[in-house]
Parts: sequence; C-alpha cells; structure tokens
Amino acid sequence: MEFDRILFYVENAKVSRDWFVSHLGFQLIAGSSNSHTRTEAVSSGNVCFVLSSPLTPASPAASWLKFHPPGIADVGFRVKNIELAVARAQVAGAQILEPIQKDITATGRFKRAKISGWGDLSHTLVERVGENLVLASGKLPLFTSIDHVVLNVEVGDLSSAVSWYQKILGFDPQQNFDIQTEKSALRSQVMVHAEGGVQFPINEPASANSQIQEFLSANRGPGIQHMALQTADIVGVVTDLRSRGLPFLPVPSTYYSELQQRQNYLPADWQAIAASEVLADWQEDTPAAMLLQIFTQPIFAEPTFFVEIIERRVSLVNGKQVQAGGFGAGNFRALFEAIEREQMKRGSLIDD
Repeated sequence: MEFDRILFYVENAKVSRDWFVSHLGFQLIAGSSNSHTRTEAVSSGNVCFVLSSPLTPASPAASWLKFHPPGIADVGFRVKNIELAVARAQVAGAQILEPIQKDITATGRFKRAKISGWGDLSHTLVERVGENLVLASGKLPLFTSIDHVVLNVEVGDLSSAVSWYQKILGFDPQQNFDIQTEKSALRSQVMVHAEGGVQFPINEPASANSQIQEFLSANRGPGIQHMALQTADIVGVVTDLRSRGLPFLPVPSTYYSELQQRQNYLPADWQAIAASEVLADWQEDTPAAMLLQIFTQPIFAEPTFFVEIIERRVSLVNGKQVQAGGFGAGNFRALFEAIEREQMKRGSLIDD
C-alpha cells in the first residue's frame, strides 16, 4: 500500500492552488469544473493534492464545509488488488461510498473505489495499471513522497480507531507515545501497513486542554491534523520555503544546546540544521541515520491542519544502508511543546 491522491475541501480552489504553488513549491497539473464544484490538482514529485471548492450548495465540498473548516476530506491509498481490498473492508464493516469503477486518463488506466473512514474522513482506494501517479514535469520537485498522515480522534476513541484501521485496511500498531508536560498531554499510536510501509499515526487528547482537543474543537470533530512531506535535503528546502514566506513553528535555541550536551555525534551540517530550526533525532548505534523534521504553522484560518517536512537520512552499518525509521520520542515531544507555545499565544492554553 502507498499513499495516493489527497483531497482537500477548501473555500476557493484557485486561491488554495496558488498558495500551494507559491508557498510550498507545488506545480499545477490540472483544473476543471462541473455544475457544482471547482477542482484544481497540484503536485510535487509523487505527492498529488486535489483541491475542491463549492460552486453551488449541491457540491460535496459545500456539505463538508458546513460542518468543518477547510482541510483533508479523503486520504487516498494505492493498493495492489482493489477487489480484494474492497471486499475485505466491506466484510469488516466499512461503508462502500463508491463501488469499483474503471477509468482511463492521460496518465494511464486505473480502478478506484471509495470507502468510509473514521468520522467524516473517507478513503479512496486506487489500483493503478502501468502509469505514474502524476504527469512528469521538467522542474525538480522539492518533495519526493508523503511520509505519513496523522489522524486526531476524540478522547477515548484511540483504541477503537486503531482496531478499525487494523480490520478495515490491514494496518498494524507499531510505536506508541504518551506525551505529558505540566500543561497538557496526548496519547499516540503509530499504525504501519505491512505492504508498502504506509505510516498512519492516530492521536487522542489525554487532557482537557490538549492541543489535540484544540484541534478537535476547531475542526468540529476528528480529522487529519497534519501530513509529512519527505525530502532529501531538508535544510535546502526549508531555506527555499522561508524565502517564499512559509511560516514555521519556532524552536528555542536551548533545544540545540541541550541536544548537543546529550549526544556525542553531530553531523557536518549541524550549524545549518540549527540555524534552520529543524528538529533532529537519532539512535546511538546509527547516529548518521538522522531523523530531521520541521513543522509549519496551521495553513488555514483555524488552528487545524499543518504541514511537516521530513528527511530520513541513511547510515552505512556493516556495509548495509540503514535509513532513519519510525518517529523519535525527542522530536515528538519537541513538536508537542512547540504547539503548546503557540496555544499559549492564542490564549487556548493557560500557563499556570
């Protein structure tokens, strides 16, 4: 399984298209309208976003936006055998929103179906035959692929959501995190698919003022909190994105001084990493296989969806290449604390 297209419902598809192009370096690949919906598609490497906005109240986007702020409505997954995937989902209790259909486009042939997801989320399942995900372009993309997508669920729903994605789509639980500060807390379970390694963490609030609860309140229910876009050069990409005006969550300088005190290994570009305010994590036995991450401010008006940029570096161990995997506990906590600081600025988290 791999990530396929990601569908956003937004207020104005053209405005959102221009934002992704200007601020995240995406490229326009298609645009169309029908009687009720305007749709724009943008891409970067193997990442493809579909942005839809309502032209009339009959639009599915209009129905979504009546209950939620702009955000991700559908996370697409590419599967090897769509008949098998849909049959499994149906037997396990998923609602089939759209039956299997066959399509031929400029990029090739594919079969697709749509099933219900958690809350108001849906999942389009796609089996592609002899095609690339998006049309190629001559410009070198900033991003190579989607690394992971994160779902936030209501308090008490984490175990149920984990069980649902196990039964319906065949995900397995891997790492889990319990993050707590003096101010708030969350619980998280990382879900990974055995075929293809798709990572789909699920979070729930563990305190009344948790940043997860703030998301749930602003989103008016569960939904996708953020998505990580993978790159091979996070420092260079972040420099580019800052020049485009993309705002990131600030990281205090003490984070880097404390990290230097705890770690014996520092990469050659450590100063550039710190200057870029990129979070860094690594295992002691494979220090060169660094996990580097940075997070944007929320990209819509409400404190809901944001974007993560991630680089998983490779280390040579006994003649074999080892890539940074999973999620570092240090980075996870640093993100949590960074969002707490933003909560305090918004007045949604009181610092006692």
